[in-house]
Amino acid sequence: MKAITLAEFGGPEQMRVDNVDAPVAGPGQVLIKVEATSVNRPDVIQRQGNYPPPPGDSDILGLEVAGTVAEVGEPFESAGVAPGVGDRVAALVGGGGYAEYVVAHAGHCFPLPESVSFHQGACLCETYITAYLNVIELGNLADGERVLLHGGGGGVNTSAIQIVSALRPQAEMLVTASSGKVERVAELGAHKVIDYKTQDFAEEIKVHTDKRGVNVILDHIGGPYLEKNLKSLAVGGRLVVIGIMGGPKSDINLALLMVKRQQILGSVLRSRPVAEKSAIIDRFTTQVMPYVANGSITPIISEVLPLEQAADAHRLMESSQHFGKIVLSVS
Repeated sequence: MKAITLAEFGGPEQMRVDNVDAPVAGPGQVLIKVEATSVNRPDVIQRQGNYPPPPGDSDILGLEVAGTVAEVGEPFESAGVAPGVGDRVAALVGGGGYAEYVVAHAGHCFPLPESVSFHQGACLCETYITAYLNVIELGNLADGERVLLHGGGGGVNTSAIQIVSALRPQAEMLVTASSGKVERVAELGAHKVIDYKTQDFAEEIKVHTDKRGVNVILDHIGGPYLEKNLKSLAVGGRLVVIGIMGGPKSDINLALLMVKRQQILGSVLRSRPVAEKSAIIDRFTTQVMPYVANGSITPIISEVLPLEQAADAHRLMESSQHFGKIVLSVS
């Protein structure tokens, strides 16, 4: 089968189109004929040699796919209604998405409604599940609360704006974005957009909330934002850290953390146990997918490129010029 492999770790130029053996579905797995996959920031980090796949998963890049089930392994008892041959599905995978075929655990697939294209379906697993898990479940955002979403026009952030709008319509969304993306983020439904290139987000939140702060923060920057994030949190606020793009270390005032009864939650999706991810996906399917099916939530696609241009897709991701998801069309 056709797949994207790496000559060695490094820049996008290390990516190449190759012919490799197709994977085989084992017990509790399905083989998916991939129609589309998408590019995520962890793909870039893995390509650089800093984010190896979990043991047993493919070392081919790609964490989410949409396509049709080609083969089914032995029954997967905890998967509920298992996907069957010919079913349209979206799937979260530990690796292997940049290829014509990929193996997924049955419980990590969910039906793709006919109203949703394969290109749209390829956007649903990594960023929408990440946004749902960390804002709604771990962050425990409630209606009437305020949430600060860092990330402007990135995939997780555009997903989070839509999920909050659908599931917590009475919550107030504050979003940080770069200068060129402020208006588009506002059009998606953000109540206040802060240009992080020209404004101090902690000061803006202090003024906007009359010093009360926000209840939940979703952050992928890490160290450089930690102190300002804690200053921006309300009493009892929850900071959910899902990335460390700016670095992993920072000093914090533990006294302030204690007095304001704040929580810092670290979260990653890829390395969670199979059964745990299945349970998360089941809840996501129940709570979020009805909004996708009726069009209330529509994946924001920045660019669709053929699989053979995966290196160009990575260059676009690294430039941060995209708004929404970058999709690779496989077939």
